[in-house]
Amino acid sequence: MAAAASSSDWPGRYHHIDQILDKPGPRTDPGFLAGDGVKDFLRGQAKILVIGAGGLGCEILANLALTGFKDIHVIDMDTIDISNLNRQFLFRQKDVGKPKATVAAEFIMKRVPGVTVTPYFGKIQDKDEEYYMQFNLVICGLDSVEARRWINATLVNMVDPEVPESLKPLIDGGTEGFKGQARVILPGITSCYECSLDMLNKQTQFPICTIANTPRLPEHCIEWASVLEWPRVFADKKLDNDDPDDIDWLYKTALNRAREFKIEGVTWSLTQGVVKNIIPAIASTNAIIAAACCNEAFKIATSSAAFLNNYFMLIGTDGVYSYTFEHEKRQECPVCGGEALDLAISPELTLEQLIETLTERQDIQIKKPSLSTPTKQLYLQAPPQLEQATRPNLEKKVSELVPPSGEVTVTASTLPFSLSLRIAYTS
Repeated sequence: MAAAASSSDWPGRYHHIDQILDKPGPRTDPGFLAGDGVKDFLRGQAKILVIGAGGLGCEILANLALTGFKDIHVIDMDTIDISNLNRQFLFRQKDVGKPKATVAAEFIMKRVPGVTVTPYFGKIQDKDEEYYMQFNLVICGLDSVEARRWINATLVNMVDPEVPESLKPLIDGGTEGFKGQARVILPGITSCYECSLDMLNKQTQFPICTIANTPRLPEHCIEWASVLEWPRVFADKKLDNDDPDDIDWLYKTALNRAREFKIEGVTWSLTQGVVKNIIPAIASTNAIIAAACCNEAFKIATSSAAFLNNYFMLIGTDGVYSYTFEHEKRQECPVCGGEALDLAISPELTLEQLIETLTERQDIQIKKPSLSTPTKQLYLQAPPQLEQATRPNLEKKVSELVPPSGEVTVTASTLPFSLSLRIAYTS
């Protein structure tokens, strides 16, 4: 068993943390082993993976190292941009262009001797289940919904009821301006990330067929103005998202489109938000959410206190407000629920319209889906030969292709799971 402190530790570095680990407290887990045993595990055996080394990830890495974790791994696929330096404090101007994971690891090891941070510059999808199985827990500091869904599904799929060590707790943190959330996911036990997709902000990317032919939302009109109308009117001019004149043209064009279809809600600020996909980053919010995530990691690793069950929300837009609640599992969750999702549709709905519906549903959020039944392929996005062969089905009614109560399997290249739909036709 590794020693509780290495020769590179200075005396008293973990004095305040040792006060927590030396004796039980009023909220201590029954399995808590006070003293050197828990210190040895935390500082010698616990292996933790941090996914993301951006604004949130930098804070998480520093907190973990100063809390006593000695074996930390970090994955990030991005390089450092000059715009990152105002809040991603592990980076300097000389680091611009270098991989975030590598620079962050070097910075932490230089400032906190005795800590080993192993970086990987690449995608989480590059690693297999054997790689993820080596960690005691995983913390996500991501800005991508798709990446969160991937790691969530991967960790759920890894769970073997006969092997307790296959369950890897996932701590997920996220921020958006002055708002943030931290949550603890026990794969297969608590609700997973997929269970809470309907809590996310509405997506601002929509199928071309919708924005071109049947707009129903103000966002559809704005997308039509930027994606279709701008190239038609200004064939040789690239849209500048930072130019107020360009945004103003889009706003007025989208407003006229909205009036034509009797749609309300197109504003200048909404136009700018849709076109630029603005998600503000606030350093103080990152610090708060990172602290919450690392606090949960410490409690899970040491059993020194009960960990979060299971969702913490921070809202700092009008004052400071926080709320903790238990997000329940969804029985029809395609990742952890195991049951098919019942979908009632009109018998007149075409397959193309069904695909459009799936891409717009908040609790599904799937891009470029392929659909099949147990006996036939309805529509495949790739390869090109199969896409061309199944394309005629898009104009057919779903009722012609799928019997009542029939099941449709939905897949997409961006997701490591399939979604089962049980189709019912309305009268």
